[in-house]
Amino acid sequence: MEKKASKEKVLEAAISLFNVQGYSGTSVRDIAKKAETNVALISYYFDGKQGLLEYLMTKFLEGYVSAIELQVQKRRNDSEAVFDSLLKAIWGVMIYQKKHHELARFVHREITLDTTLVRELMASYLAKEKHLYELLLEMAYEEGELKTLPNEYFVLQLRGMLTLPFLHPQYIREVYHLMPHENDFLDQYFSELCQWVSTHFNDSVTSVPSIVR
Repeated sequence: MEKKASKEKVLEAAISLFNVQGYSGTSVRDIAKKAETNVALISYYFDGKQGLLEYLMTKFLEGYVSAIELQVQKRRNDSEAVFDSLLKAIWGVMIYQKKHHELARFVHREITLDTTLVRELMASYLAKEKHLYELLLEMAYEEGELKTLPNEYFVLQLRGMLTLPFLHPQYIREVYHLMPHENDFLDQYFSELCQWVSTHFNDSVTSVPSIVR
């Protein structure tokens, strides 16, 4: 249990420091000091700072994509409207990011950089994210919930709207005086997202309120 606790403390310290000081501005000693542990343990657990970065980003994106994949798999074994499945996927992604909001901010920020690691993560996790959303849209089209298939900008816009509150929490707090990690904000933001998504679907599907949560 002590080893597990030490590992978790290292992860928490790294996320906190990376958010404030940036990855490049944070040393292994900084992390060890904040985690109140030995520098050698970081090498033992993660093979150094780069290994720690890869672990954090991979772990976050695995959970992020899994929230969408879960709804795709459920829809394949269910007969509910694809519209409902898409909204559940959106809600799942929002809740996952809220639960890991510090890590979400750091990962989304790092993804804007052009590094070998980021390219690898984009080619795997983010390409899969796009593919899963497109699968849901194709299902909706085949089942008559969509008159036409939205173009690729739909997924691009959807991803932007889903990540914005967690990538720019400071902007939302300071400029709009809203609290992006509070339940009231998420409920309202989700409601607005649902309205936007519904404009792409047939009225016969979206006229019935969806029970998402």
